[in-house]
Amino acid sequence: MRLTWSLDHHQHQCRESCTSCWSVSKASFVWGAFGCWGFYYAQHKLLNLICRTGNLLQAFHAALQNSPVNTKNPTVKEQAQEVVLKVLTAFKSSEIEQAVNSLDSNGIDLLMKYIYKGFEKPTENSSAILLQWHEKALAVGGLGSIVRVLTARKTV
Repeated sequence: MRLTWSLDHHQHQCRESCTSCWSVSKASFVWGAFGCWGFYYAQHKLLNLICRTGNLLQAFHAALQNSPVNTKNPTVKEQAQEVVLKVLTAFKSSEIEQAVNSLDSNGIDLLMKYIYKGFEKPTENSSAILLQWHEKALAVGGLGSIVRVLTARKTV
């Protein structure tokens, strides 16, 4: 399965620069459009597809890998938060620890940022799920991860 979608027709709607396209295959996820709402719509659809096929770990890594921490566009950040929250809530409790253990320290910090952001705008049952993620991330990242997240200048 290989999907390619051109973002050229969205150039006029982006406030930040977009690249010409992004590609996805089962084995790789290539990010190419910081700030483009069209990309996030497509990414959301793609991650739904990945979640439905059962590869939540791949969806988890793709969602975190494509975090827009360098953008100042709040709409883009909100859309990314929705995508990450959708992936996090799709995990079973027994699968969370494996997903957290697959991250490096920067990944743990990024996950913690999304967890705290999710606490700011809770949805149905999201707080309980995010608390489970927080427990596992804290066990791996320690208190230093919380301090880094709370003092970080770049937000999600």
